[in-house]
Amino acid sequence: MSDLDPSQIWLALAVTLFAGFVKGAIGFAMPMIMMSAFGSFLPAPVALALLIVPTLITNLQQSLRQGVRAAARSSRRYVWHIAFVCAFMFVAAPFARLLPQPVMYAALGVPITAFAAWQLSGRPLQLPIRHRRRAEVVSGIIGGLYGGISGIWGPPLIVFLLSIGASKQEQIRVQGVVFLIGAVALTFAHLASGVLNAGTLPLSVLMVVPALIGMQLGFALQDRMDVVQFRRWTLVLLVLTGTNLIRRALTM
Repeated sequence: MSDLDPSQIWLALAVTLFAGFVKGAIGFAMPMIMMSAFGSFLPAPVALALLIVPTLITNLQQSLRQGVRAAARSSRRYVWHIAFVCAFMFVAAPFARLLPQPVMYAALGVPITAFAAWQLSGRPLQLPIRHRRRAEVVSGIIGGLYGGISGIWGPPLIVFLLSIGASKQEQIRVQGVVFLIGAVALTFAHLASGVLNAGTLPLSVLMVVPALIGMQLGFALQDRMDVVQFRRWTLVLLVLTGTNLIRRALTM
């Protein structure tokens, strides 16, 4: 942490404020925005550490926005996805320092961009209901593997929810619940891996302040969007996120 100068800290705070706003409006993308932006001026392990605590706190806020009972129902309904995200996050976490960053960014960015672009083209992909459990498990495995390595485990869940046609309210709530449980697993995984330590933890805690401010601003926008607008902006954000990850892979 002693290697970070004040300009880097202020830039990280600004990125986190914007990421919190987007999360409040759409329900996801805060770790993706933070990781992709932080990666341009911070070492990858430090970038990952900085997003862990604000991700944990904002997901707690999002998951409980509609009450504890609603959050509990979502936990039961998507228990298979949750279980596999948590399990495979611990499997992947030790490789966070080993896997080449371009490989990680490209492997996540290409399928995200392709899926979202396909949906925006007016040809939605719907999963047959008989395959829902299988798709839920697979999305959980993929999310856990990526989450342990990069701190980004949301896209596979978003793709799954869009594919089964989840409502706006359900999608926001489920994202909050799954992301919260994944964030708890991520925190413990990287306390064990050493990414989150006495040097990186204080600045990660500092990032909570702009994240929560941004979330409140984003909630105000989210409440004004209808389901069509919400879905469209979700897909647009997925395309932007995916292409930025691909850009990072090609320029590293």
